[in-house]
Amino acid sequence: MNALESLHSFIPETIVLTGAFLVLALDLFLRHKKILAALSVLILAAAAFFSFSLPANPQVFFGFFHLDAMTVFFRLFSYGVVALTILISTCYRPIENKFEGEYYALFLFLALALVLAAASTNLLMIFLNIEFISILSYLLVGYEKKNERSKEASLKYLLFGSVASAMMLFGMSLVFGATGSLWLEAIPATLAKDSAFFTVALTGTLFLLAGLGFKVSMAPFHLWAPDVYEGAPTPVTTFLTVGPKALGFAVLLRVLVGAFGWFRFEWCHVVALLAIITMTLGNVTAIAQTKVKRLLAYSSIAQAGYILMGVAAGTLAGIESVLYYLVAYALTNIGVFTIAIAVANQSKNDEIESFRGLSRRAPGLAAAMVLFLLSLAGIPPLAGFVAKFSVFAAALQVQLYTLALAAAINSAVAAFYYFKIVRLMYLVPCDNEQAVEKPAVLSFVIVLLLAGTIALGLFPAPLMTLAHNALPL
Repeated sequence: MNALESLHSFIPETIVLTGAFLVLALDLFLRHKKILAALSVLILAAAAFFSFSLPANPQVFFGFFHLDAMTVFFRLFSYGVVALTILISTCYRPIENKFEGEYYALFLFLALALVLAAASTNLLMIFLNIEFISILSYLLVGYEKKNERSKEASLKYLLFGSVASAMMLFGMSLVFGATGSLWLEAIPATLAKDSAFFTVALTGTLFLLAGLGFKVSMAPFHLWAPDVYEGAPTPVTTFLTVGPKALGFAVLLRVLVGAFGWFRFEWCHVVALLAIITMTLGNVTAIAQTKVKRLLAYSSIAQAGYILMGVAAGTLAGIESVLYYLVAYALTNIGVFTIAIAVANQSKNDEIESFRGLSRRAPGLAAAMVLFLLSLAGIPPLAGFVAKFSVFAAALQVQLYTLALAAAINSAVAAFYYFKIVRLMYLVPCDNEQAVEKPAVLSFVIVLLLAGTIALGLFPAPLMTLAHNALPL
């Protein structure tokens, strides 16, 4: 399908792109920047609404994009995550009235980039869209221009990201040399006919895995994450732990399971080993952290290890578990960071000690925080439990028993440092009994995320069905 015919299938993305430029233009005239935030959320809502009315279209823009059910799933996921991030950003004091129009426009461009990455079926197009996401992320991480940590985090992210991009591009060149094609659907057929360059293709796949592993903060490519997450503005950190990570997994599924699924046995054990290393390093290192953002950074690394269990399984059940886990994790993690923003607005720091006595200063926030942490720990009947159960089941189905055992032990370790925050909130008194301010927008987001976390735990079937329907059959 040519470009003009394909535009009909890209109505949601056209709305987002037009909206981003509109926000930039209105920023020149509007004094009250919160209007731009509201407009950005409405633009994303409109794009999501039109997504439901468009039929699936396997080949658009000359076949570079595939608008299948999986793309629609990540389209809605991306718009939702970006909209929630913009909402909580309106209550983040360090960026209030500081070029907010540019800030919201960058997030709209990110929403577009995330969808394009999820829909790409050509290795070169995947690389270009991942770089699009990366460049926007570098800008947002360093958005607090006068904050030394923010600038340092942005530079570290850029340097690590450049190396990861080079590794990924080198892997793509090896795959192209072995198969003569950059199209994901053509790669398995080419290798099946001529296996002479199988070793070269497998080596290229491992380099691709390394590059994508950086995006999902998979060990040993995770070293950038703690410093970047700590230095970035908290709403940006919230987005980085969810948005690019989810789309990294979307690309991993398309590349590993789609293009290279026929020799799954060769790479599944590598992914399983990386999953064990990732969750172990994340959880063990998180125990010693004294700052909320660093603790949640290592928690995010560990969560990537759990999600990799579904990728390692390489089956349809494994893909389904990954999709479910990403939604459950997004709801929970954004909820934790939203409460962290509310607490940090009062304490002016991100120390874990700032949660001392929160049950007295803000009983509602403390209760919500407990539920979000329980979900991250995988305690029933919350969404996190169902998510972990699904990836465990997928791993056991293909007899990855060592991986499942390691994940079970790591879940117990994770519960220890999650409950450290619970102990501070309920068992440790605070010298300052001043109530924590809860802006209406933050309260709305917390209630919405909490309702989703509980609902998906009690009634997982609808999302499971949606994830099943999004499988790339």
